[in-house]
Formats: sequence, C-alpha cells, structure tokens
Amino acid sequence: MVNSSEGRISRVIQDLRREPMLRGREPQRQSLADRMNACATPGASIAVIEDFRLDWEAGFGSRAAATAGEVVPSTPFQSGSISKAVFALAAMRLVEDGRIDLDADVNDQLTSWKVPTNGDWTPRVTLRQLLSHTAGTTVHGFPGYLTNGPWPTVPEILSGTRPTNTDPVIVDTIPGLQFRYSGGGTTIAQQLVVDVVKKPFPQVMHELILGPVGMLDSTYEQPLSPAIAERAAVGHRWNGVPTAGGWHVYPEMAAAGLWTTAGDLARLGVEVMRALRGEHSLLGLKPETLAKMVQPQLPGQKIGDSFVGLGWFCDGKDDAFRFGHGGANEGFLARMRIYPTRGTGAAIMINSLQGWPLIDEILIAIGREYGWPAEKEVAPPATMANDISYAGIYRNPDGVSFRVTQTPEALLLHFGMQPPLCLKPTSRGEFFAPMANLRTQFERIDAGVPASMTVIQNEQKIIVLRESG
Repeated sequence: MVNSSEGRISRVIQDLRREPMLRGREPQRQSLADRMNACATPGASIAVIEDFRLDWEAGFGSRAAATAGEVVPSTPFQSGSISKAVFALAAMRLVEDGRIDLDADVNDQLTSWKVPTNGDWTPRVTLRQLLSHTAGTTVHGFPGYLTNGPWPTVPEILSGTRPTNTDPVIVDTIPGLQFRYSGGGTTIAQQLVVDVVKKPFPQVMHELILGPVGMLDSTYEQPLSPAIAERAAVGHRWNGVPTAGGWHVYPEMAAAGLWTTAGDLARLGVEVMRALRGEHSLLGLKPETLAKMVQPQLPGQKIGDSFVGLGWFCDGKDDAFRFGHGGANEGFLARMRIYPTRGTGAAIMINSLQGWPLIDEILIAIGREYGWPAEKEVAPPATMANDISYAGIYRNPDGVSFRVTQTPEALLLHFGMQPPLCLKPTSRGEFFAPMANLRTQFERIDAGVPASMTVIQNEQKIIVLRESG
C-alpha cells in the first residue's frame, strides 16, 4: 500500500457483490477473500488511481494454490492482451520519432517476414490498421507454449510453421473496412518494430516504455529470467490446479507477453492521463499522439460508441469516457480501466481462469467507492403500453421461432420447451429479462401491432418477423 487509503481498501475488499441468480433479490455481499476461495483463485493484485496519481496498490492471497508465498505489490502476473495496449504506446513513440509511418505499407519496412499474398491479391496493411484490429488479419489469440519448449520464432508463428501451434497469419478481408480482433495482426506489428529498431523486443519495450515510466516489476521477457520467475505468480485453470510449469511462454510478446503488476499498470495509466492533459509525463508522448490513440479509427464510429482506438478499447462519452484493455492467458486474467477526464482508474490481475467473475465484482466495488459512472446501465421499469398488441408468433427464415403472450404488466417470451421468460417494459417497444441477460425490441408498430421483434442476448441479435396474433 502506498498511503493511508486503508479505509477505502477495506470498503472495496469487504463489499464484493455477487449477482443474484433470481431477479428481485439483493446482491450477495461478500469479502474478496471469500470470493477468491469460492472461485478457486489463489492470488490477486489490485491498484487504484485517484486524482491523477496512484492511490493504492496491494496484493492478496498467494502466488500459487496451497503455498505460503504471499502475493505482494511487486509480484508479477501475466497480463495477457493488456500487452497490446502497452505495446501500442511504444509503437507510437517510434511513429513520433519518424522511424515508422503510421499509414505506410508495413511490407516496406518488414525484412524478416512479409504480409503474404492471398491468391493473386497482395493486400496493403498499415500499422494504424494493425493496432486498431482493422487490418483484416487472421488468428484471434494464442495458447502459448510449455515452459520447456520448443518455442517458435515470430516469423515461424506468422508463417504457421513448426513448432508453431496456430495457423498462419494472413489477410482475408479488405483492410480498413471493419473491426476484427487479431493477435496475429499485433504480432506482425511486433516483427515490424524489431525489424526497424534491430534490437530484441523486450529490450525495445524496456527502453521505450517500461524503464521511463518506472515499471520496475514489468518485463516482456519470454521466457522469464530465473530472478523474476522465482517471485512470479503461478497460473491456474480450474479448481486450484496449477498450470504445468507454472505458466505458458508467449513468443507473441506484443500480443500476450507482458509480465507486470497492477501497480505498474496503474503507474502507466497515470502517465497516459498526464500526457493527455498536456502535463509533463514520463511517457514522452505528445498530447496529440495520445488523443489520436483514443479516437475512432473506422468511418462512422464516434465518441460514445464502443470502439478500438490504437491499442485501446474505448467507450462512453464526456466524463464517463473510458479506455482500457482486458487480458486472458493460460491461468491468468487481468483488466485495466482508465477514466481520463476524472483522473481515476484501476488495474486488476488474478491467477485463475475460474476467477473470471471476480474481475467485474472487484471493478464494480472500486467504482462504487470512487464514484465512477454506473458499470451497468439498465433502463428502469416503465409502464406497460396498453395500446399495443405484442402477442403473437415471431419467426425468421432460419426457423427460429418465439411466441409472445401479454399480461397487463409484462410480456411472456416462449421459446421451445423452455419455461416462459417474463419481460418487463423499460420503454415503449423495449423489454428486459435480467435473469437471462436478454432484451427485446419491437419495431414498426403500425396500428398497434409490431411487425418484427429483435431479441438481444450477450450482444447477439436475432430478428424475427411477426406471423400471427
């Protein structure tokens, strides 16, 4: 802990609220220790930013299940894809220095490997597209390799040759037209940086970002040096069973290779926010460069939408605007979130895949304590419109069929052999079933009868047309 924030820390870690299974019940309040035990999560690293400074950092639990080695603030965890956001800052340092053109064809500077042709088409890919996941590149993510090897080189990974365990990275959609998450694209950018700077990638990242910011417990070394390995957290998948060898090795360092602490990520977040404000920042990046990194990169996107800038996932607007990244490696989960206009944020790292509910629970607890905008905004219940007949059969050409029945207070959604779901109105034409994380929207309501219904669950949309009443 870095100051006298014990009261705030205590309130956060004693007020994790597990979402109730049944609608209408109060969330269950539990301590972090109890939730970690329930989720078979040995250790956690947490840090909070407030007023543009590190407010506190702390370690909880143990580095490995059933061991006495405590997690302390300096215990490194694997950050997974948060590596991409940190790497993007280094790439933009090289852009500022004029060593890489953000919008030039990367094949102009790649020497160890080239973006391959696809049939008779040789796509033109830029660093901007690689950092914003709009390059049309394949390979979503990487499973890593056992600590005893063998480990492929980055050109072997990109080409999909042995001992690589993923497919070749190719471009199979037109670059610059759409978002598609691609760790393969980030790995192309990693090779670009190495070919330009002509130094080992961990050294590049230390010189450009980790060293200047003072991230003393962070490294992109893959595999880890013995000195760091002996104090690092061990990954766990399920039921407290450690990952073989303690963790996996990720030669795809820019995409998944950063070992760090929540405190170091928070220090980085502070410097990013300071640079955005035009204040002195250890990052050495210009305010306009940082602003560009949290701007939409595709036509039609705007602030307020969810979008990916250059390395960062962004959402919200005004003082609720936030950016950050999540991460998931073999046995590790992490999340980083920054509210730049508020000067606040947090980083959370755990060493268990089974602990996935904890990330949101901790983040929401921090948000309650520090007055963040609501994590989940659900429209309040509204009065049922009595001039609309929603009841009927709704079907689409794929054979998906729903039946809607209507009461004076709500709708009942029938699907297959499932018991009906109760849909409460949130506004005219919109209904919500929190127990199934499901929303419905009724469209083209003419003469009091909807023409279609959209069913939305976990962001998947199913559009069905009304057939009968």
